[in-house]
Formats: sequence, structure tokens, C-alpha cells
Amino acid sequence: MSSDSSAGDLTSADVVVVGAGLAGLQCARLVAEAGLDVVLLDRKEDVGERVHTTGIFVRKSLEDFPLPPSCLGPPVRRAVLYSPARRALSLTSRHDEFRVGRMAALYRERLDRCLEAGVRFVSGARYRTARRMGRGIVAEVATEGRSLSWETRLLVGADGANSQVARDLGLDSNTEWLVGLESVHSGVPLADGAALHCFLDPGIAPGYLAWVVQDGEETHVGVGGYPDRFHPQAALAEFTASLDGRFALDDGRLVETRGGRIPVNGVLRRIGTDVGLLVGDAAGAVSPLTAGGFDACLRLSRQAADLIVRRFETDDPRVLAAYSGGKLRTRFWSRRWMRALLAGVRSPATMELVCGALRCPPFRSLAWQVFFRRRSFPDVD
Repeated sequence: MSSDSSAGDLTSADVVVVGAGLAGLQCARLVAEAGLDVVLLDRKEDVGERVHTTGIFVRKSLEDFPLPPSCLGPPVRRAVLYSPARRALSLTSRHDEFRVGRMAALYRERLDRCLEAGVRFVSGARYRTARRMGRGIVAEVATEGRSLSWETRLLVGADGANSQVARDLGLDSNTEWLVGLESVHSGVPLADGAALHCFLDPGIAPGYLAWVVQDGEETHVGVGGYPDRFHPQAALAEFTASLDGRFALDDGRLVETRGGRIPVNGVLRRIGTDVGLLVGDAAGAVSPLTAGGFDACLRLSRQAADLIVRRFETDDPRVLAAYSGGKLRTRFWSRRWMRALLAGVRSPATMELVCGALRCPPFRSLAWQVFFRRRSFPDVD
């Protein structure tokens, strides 16, 4: 993979993006395509290493963003919701609703697109801190045993849920977390067609859910919950054992195990200043209810890129004042309310009653909308 890891003479750029996840890759490419000089930093040598997410893309994202089909699994139209007693509610759409991203391949392909647009990629670069200087900012980076200073007019924090850039810029940070852990298998036969299987069981996944995603090529088995209420490794082992007889995992091959933090406080209020912006998980751009973040990630990164370009076109840093999460949060009030409700259900018996209600009209319609409604992240005014 091509990269610029020496970077000895690359001490300035119009925009420096910290983090080459999906948000950072999207923002860096769009800004570079507009003609700005962009440097993209990432601590990994290979952006496809150590992937932390399942990578489920919803229909709205698939329709609105040109994601390469070669980096996506087969389409999924069915979702199955299970109660703690494993009573199932099966929901089917007429449309292709989900596709599971092959995230390592997708990150590498997105990086290639960045390089084609002129982005200067620095691998193995560990962001350390940033400080204001004049009308811009200086980012301190450690790479290959050296310390580098990057002068830039604008710093973009795409460095994940526990963003150091957010702290250095004096912006808001995520405060509510889930922790997810999953195993990825190949060669597992489909249990009953391609489907997204979601298990609501506070005994295994407190405050969230456990899941099995099968698209005919890969099978993802995972658990998520509040970190102070469960042990992810033990919960994943217990959940996997409970699937014996329902999913033939032993017939396949374990490919990898991965996991990480998931912010569920909703988009943060203060996500931008005159010298820096946050995108992706760093901005809290994750659904408080479903913990899905890719649609929000792609849309917020595109909006950030538009404002960055406008800021350079006008030479007016006040343009970035429009980049605020305050108005965006009002669009998520229902999902934040349902997040609080889900977090408050700690008893399997209570969850059984909730799941029983979801099997009856009109609550069945609510469940259908949670899975299939074509919502998207709101636009920045």
C-alpha cells in the first residue's frame, strides 16, 4: 500500500485529518477533490488492520453513496428479533435493506480513492497534541521514533469515540458508551436464509443486544452492552454456546474476533471551532438506539467537507459556526428516549414482556420501522 511515511519535508497543509476510519477517509477525499492540500494521519501501517466494527450498511446509505459492490456482502432483507426466551419476531422488507461491509477491503479501497484525489497519507503516525498558532493550528505527531509538527489552517478529528483531538480543541467528548465484541466466521451454512438476527437479553447483553448476521458468505456473532454491567468475552462465549443447534458455527471457520467502544449519547453539541471539526464517532455520530454509525458517519463527513471547502473559498472562519451538533440533537430525541428505556430494562422477565408487546399491533409496526425505515442523518443548516 502506498503511503508517505517519511514526511520529513511535509510540515504544512490546508487541512490535516487525524484518523483513517470511514469518517476520516470520506472527509479527506472530498476536501482533496475540491482542490485543497490534505494530509491524512493514521497510527496503523495498514488501514485494513484491526477492524473494530461489524460494518452493516443500511439501504439509505447504499442508495446515496457510491460504495464499491466488491467490498459489500450479499443483500439482506429480513430481520428477526428474539426475546430472552428465544421467541422470535420475523420482519421482512420488499427491498434490499442491509449489506455487511468487508471493512478491511473497503478501508483500503477508500484510501486508494484518497490517494487518487491527492491526499497525502502518513501511516504509523500517532497524534499527540495540538496547539493554536496565529489563525491556524499546529498538530504534534510521533512517527518512526520522530516528532513532527504539522502546521494547518484546519484540524479534523476523525480519531474515534475517545477523541484526543476533541479534548485538545476544547470540544465535547462522548460520555455514554457501549462495548461490542464479535467473532467473524466463514463457511457457515445459512440457518434460514440471509438475515439480521437480534437477541434482546439483558442477561447477556445489558442495555443493548446480541446478534448473528448471516448474508451467505460471512456469519458475524456478537454481543454488546454497558461495560460496567458485563464481561464481553464471557458474554460472547455464553451467547455462542447458546446458539448450538440453531446456527452451525462448527461447520465454518473462525476468521477473526474484533470489538471496541460504541458511543450512544447521540451527536455532541460542540463539534466544531474556527480551527477544527469532529466527524464520525468523535462527533458522537452514532444512533443512540441502534448504535449504527455508518450512515451518520458518511453524511456528517460530507457536510463537514462542504463547510471546510466553503471556509477556504471565502477565507472566513465564521463559516464553520454552522457546524454545530445542537440542532442535530433535536432530531434524535425519540432515539435518545428509547435508548434510555432500553438501558433501564435490566430484568429478562421485563424484557420478555417488552418483546411480547412488539409482536402485537401497533408495536409490531414500531419494530418494523426501527429496522427498515429510511431515516438518515439530518443536514447541517
